[in-house]
Amino acid sequence: MISKRLIEAIRLNELRSYRIAHAAGIHPSTLSKIINGIEKVKHGDSRVIAVGKVLGLTEEECFEEDSIS
Repeated sequence: MISKRLIEAIRLNELRSYRIAHAAGIHPSTLSKIINGIEKVKHGDSRVIAVGKVLGLTEEECFEEDSIS
């Protein structure tokens, strides 16, 4: 599961979410589905990590602690 910190970083960023998605190399609808929990992600998902890098977050900051198996 993605972290609340990542969701907050996306919402508070000066870039619109579709620009964040493009910078991360994913489709904006995919980012939307991930943020809204429609598309489930596992810890270490490269798409989430890429979004985190765009926002200046580490991999650890992108995922909730309880999602680590």
